Order: sequence, then structure tokens, then C-alpha cells
Amino acid sequence: MSSGQSAVAAAYLEHFTHHDFALLRSAGRHANQGEGAATAPSRQQGLEDLLGSARVFEAVFATPRAGDPLLAASPFFAFAVAVHRATVQLGSTSYVSEWLGLGRRAPVFDVVELSEFMSAPWHRLFLAELLASYTHVASGSVLVPTRRGLRRQRFSELDPVRLASLLEVVSRQERPGILRRMGDLALFLTGVFPDHVARRGFGPIEEGRLLRAGQHGPGPSARLPPERQEAGVGDRGAVGLLEQLGRRWYRAAFELLPRPVAENVVVLGELPAHFGQARRMLGFVTEHYLFPHRDRWFGLTGG
Repeated sequence: MSSGQSAVAAAYLEHFTHHDFALLRSAGRHANQGEGAATAPSRQQGLEDLLGSARVFEAVFATPRAGDPLLAASPFFAFAVAVHRATVQLGSTSYVSEWLGLGRRAPVFDVVELSEFMSAPWHRLFLAELLASYTHVASGSVLVPTRRGLRRQRFSELDPVRLASLLEVVSRQERPGILRRMGDLALFLTGVFPDHVARRGFGPIEEGRLLRAGQHGPGPSARLPPERQEAGVGDRGAVGLLEQLGRRWYRAAFELLPRPVAENVVVLGELPAHFGQARRMLGFVTEHYLFPHRDRWFGLTGG
């Protein structure tokens, strides 16, 4: 096993609870008539094979306690199983559904491109971690100095406008973390809750704040990103805007990170070019596995 595979396996194992390990051991004992079962969770390829297996998927999603998979396993484990099972399913799928607007979807037949994106172990881990991170989100307020003294500025990890406002008050060292979380939120919302984003929309002031967030220097792109015009995503409204800004925020976060960049963070530098694949995969996972539980798990409604 290469050092890269070992690092991925270690990253998974750090998230697992004792109950998660019990599920893996149970699945491992039945895999290949028990051959290699005792050590499967310690081997990256064997571990990911188990996560994508029908037996583990059924243990978490098909017969969950009280009808909730998150009672059968930890959030990360459940989402890792969903992501890996969806990756396996791509091998026998001819198309995936693409969101076009409220109540409008169309088939996209370029599954090969999506499979190539999901063939990278760090990409699979990233999506599982992303989903798990939104089962417990941070919100609150920070004190901001103004001409009239201190005032409280509220923020929420589920509100891109308020999250963007933090860029105006945090230190330079904190900016990469905020920008990365803004990219995460754009990806999460457009992949898992696109109808919610479309219904909510953004007013002119909110859109202006989002367009300025993470912008390097003044210029026309502070008003309307050139890539938004070139890609023709304006017809997709707030969802298209968040997709383009998500690319920008991930790029800005990655550029501000000190070098060398850790192996598990390299994916941030890849997402500006592959945001569409990541978003589409989240939509695929949601449509097939998460939809019945989505609103309860993530605290949003409407798509």
C-alpha cells in the first residue's frame, strides 16, 4: 500500500466510532468467505470496498434503527457509505440527473467524466466529510468595531451572505478558512438543496456582497464575474451564481494557504475546475440515498 493510500485510510479511520468499526467487522466477516476480513479495515482498498459494499449499505440504510440511518452509524460513516455506494452505482448508470431550475431536471449522459472524478480517493473522502460537517453547523455572532463602538455581527454556516460578511472582520490568517467554508457551502447548497437556493434567491445588496467576497482587487468582475457570463449560468439564477462563486472561493482559499499544502487539502485546488462534477455527484447521492432524511439531517427545507 502506497503512502497516499495509507494516508487516505488513516483519514477515514480517524472519523469512525466504535459502532462504525463493529459494522465494518461484521461486513468483513461475510466478505469473500471471511478471507482477509480481520485486516480489511486497515487496508485502504479493502476499506473502501467495504464502504461501497451492498452489505454495509444495507446495514446502515436498508434496516436502520427507528428509520434513521444516523442512528445506525455516525454521520460521517453513513455519508461515506452513501458516497462509495453511489460511486459503485455509477459503473452501471448511463446518465445522472442535472438540475435546471425549480421542478426541472434533465439527464446528463457523460457519466465517464463523473466516474473519473470519483475515482480519486481524496475526492470521495472530501464529499463524505463535507456532508457530515453540515449535520452540526456553527452560528452565532462576533463583535465588530465600528465608528460608534462595538456591534454584534451575526453569522451562520448555512447563510452564504452572513458567512461572506466575516471576511470583512477576520484576520488575514483566518481568511483561507472562511473562504474554504464559503466554497463548501456553495457546493453543499447547489448539490443538496438547489431548489431551496432558487426559491430564496439573493437581493441586489446580498448579491453584491457575495460578488465582492474573495475578489482580488477592484474591477468589473466585482460586479459580475466574467466566468458567469461565459458559462451562461445566469439562467440558473442563484444556483448558477453560487456555483461560479464557489469556484472562486475555493481558488482564493487555496491560493492563500501556506506552502507546502497537505495532501488532504490538495483537493481544494482541484475544485475550481471540477466544481460541476462535485456538485453533480452530491445531487446523485442526495437523489438516491439522502432525500428521505435530508431536511431532518441538515435543517433546511425546499429542495
